[in-house]
Amino acid sequence: MRRLSSVPESFSRDTGGTPADWLRWLPGACRDHALCLPTEHSATVSIGQGHLHLQWEVLPPRALGLARFPHLMVSYRFDGVNEAERQAFMRYFDLYMQRGGG
Repeated sequence: MRRLSSVPESFSRDTGGTPADWLRWLPGACRDHALCLPTEHSATVSIGQGHLHLQWEVLPPRALGLARFPHLMVSYRFDGVNEAERQAFMRYFDLYMQRGGG
């Protein structure tokens, strides 16, 4: 069985999409974990006895010729979530959030 690499307690990612896209995808990516949206740019996900705190900010669009592509910087901070729980959560979360590409 392949072991996933470590999932740190906090990290940031550049994520494609608009805030509306992110908010549309987020409930499905969190699956059966309780999701709370305390502000327009933050969320808290309950995982076991702990939480994942998410914050995002809109970045300037990427340009490719005349095309513009929206993206966000998303900060992830796990609080009271052990390594195994982080790995299990992020495995599903990342698969759900994949969009297009190859």
